[in-house]
Amino acid sequence: MKPLHFFLLLSLAFLTFSFSIYLQPAIEAPAGSTDTALAAQGRLVWQKYNCQSCHQLYGLGGYLGPDLTNVYSAPGKGEAYIRAFLKAGVAPMPVFDLPEEEAAQLAAFLKAADASGSASPRDFIILPTGMTKRK
Repeated sequence: MKPLHFFLLLSLAFLTFSFSIYLQPAIEAPAGSTDTALAAQGRLVWQKYNCQSCHQLYGLGGYLGPDLTNVYSAPGKGEAYIRAFLKAGVAPMPVFDLPEEEAAQLAAFLKAADASGSASPRDFIILPTGMTKRK
């Protein structure tokens, strides 16, 4: 196969795959569960402080800290629990003295993740398109 043909084949495959992704229906957040703008800002806080290097969401992420997918609704936990850990830290977790606004955004993000349910990567299959769906 000539290099130009190979390049054109790969380009066509890339464009087909990219187009197929946008044909998938968008996943909507549960209505009225949280303030989505605040949760979106909380996701940026999650990324800014690299929380995924130690913690997991939906079973994906680091293994030093616990999975935080359902920490918001866990018995005896919630927003106050999350804020306490951010302020005080524990042995493996440093103190994150976040500004009040960032702490509220991060709590809203974790509340939105909690409201979306719980998931484990083992409960999904990878489709030929590269997307995933529940088994």
